[in-house]
Amino acid sequence: MRRIVLFSGGSACRAINIALCGKAHLTRVVPAWDSGGSSKVIREKLGLLAVGDLRQALMTMAHGEGRAGDVVKICNARLSSNLGKDDALSEFLYYSEGRHPLLERMEPGLRGAILNYLKTFVAAVGSDFDFRGGSIGNLILAGACLAHNGDINTAVFVFRKLCSVVGDVWTSSLDSDLVLSATLKNGKRIERQDAITKLDELDARVGIAEVRLSTESGAPPQANPATLEALASADLIAFGPGSFYTSLLPHLQIREIAESLSQVECPRVWIGNILQCRETTDRTLGDLLDVVSNQWHREDPSRRPLLTHVLANRVFFPFEKTVGNFPYLSHAMNEGDQCTVTTGEYEDAWNRGQHDGEAVARALIELVP
Repeated sequence: MRRIVLFSGGSACRAINIALCGKAHLTRVVPAWDSGGSSKVIREKLGLLAVGDLRQALMTMAHGEGRAGDVVKICNARLSSNLGKDDALSEFLYYSEGRHPLLERMEPGLRGAILNYLKTFVAAVGSDFDFRGGSIGNLILAGACLAHNGDINTAVFVFRKLCSVVGDVWTSSLDSDLVLSATLKNGKRIERQDAITKLDELDARVGIAEVRLSTESGAPPQANPATLEALASADLIAFGPGSFYTSLLPHLQIREIAESLSQVECPRVWIGNILQCRETTDRTLGDLLDVVSNQWHREDPSRRPLLTHVLANRVFFPFEKTVGNFPYLSHAMNEGDQCTVTTGEYEDAWNRGQHDGEAVARALIELVP
C-alpha cells in the first residue's frame, strides 16, 4: 500500500485525512507547540508536550477507518465550560469512576485501561485542577503519557490500540517545552502559538515577517525518531492544509526533519489553503511559497528545492470574494517557481472555504510513483 506522510495541524486536513484512509497508509505529523485551550492547561500543570492536535488527528484517523465506536465517542467528549469548578470536577468524576453508560458497556479490559489513565491524570494534577472545558481524550492521552514515564510515542501507540487505529500519528518533535514566536514586519514580537493564530486585525495587516520555533531551555528542537522513520519510507510527502505560520512552517525548523526531507526522493507536495486567515492576510499562495523557499534555503543555500508539486485551488472570481471573514487565497504564483503547479477545483461544494477531501486525495494518489 502507498505510504503518505501528511504534515498538518489538528483539524484543517480532516476531510483529506478521512478520504485517504483505505487508499494509502497515512502518517499524520502534527505540532507539539499548541499553547491554547485544553492543551495549554495540561502543559502548564504537568510540563507535557501539547496533546490536543495529536488527539484530534487520532480521532480523525479512527473516523476515516470506520472505527468511531464507544472509545472514540468518549475521547471526543468535552467537559462543560460554563459550570463552576466543583461541578466540572463532578462531571469529570462521572467519566473517571466509570459511571458513563458508554464506559459501562465497554469490554472490561478496555474500560479498565481508560479509567486507569484518567486516574493517573487526576493523581498527578490533584483535585483542585480546573477541568472546565477539558477534552476527555486529551486527559486520557496525557494520563497515558504519565503512566508510560512521559514517553508520548508509547502513549500514542497505546491510544491507537484503544481506538483500533491503523494509521500513524506522531508529533514532529518530542520536546515538551517548545515555544513558537513570531516577528511582525514592523518588528513587533508575538509570543506563543495561540496568540499568533489570533492576531488582531491591525497586526494581521502589518503581516508576519518570520516565526521561530525554540525550546525554553534554548536547545535546538529535536525531531521525533518515529517521524524520521516515516519520512524515510514515504512514497509521497504532503504539507497542509492548515495555519501557515503556526501549523506548517515550524516543522521545517527542526533540523533533523529538514535533513531528512532534503534526502527523500518521493514527490513533495504543498496543498494550498482555500482561504486567507489572520496569519496570511493579503498574501497569495505564491507569496507563501516564497516564504517556504526562503526559510528552506536559509540554513543551506545549496539544498535542492523542498517542493516538487503544488495543489492550488481554482479561484473563479476576478474580484475579492469572502467566505465569512476571510477572502479566497489567490493562487497567483511568482516567477522562478520550480515546482509543478496543478490548479484544480479543490473546494468542498457543501462547505465553502474547506477542502473537498476526495478531490485532494485523488490528486495526491495520482502523484505517487
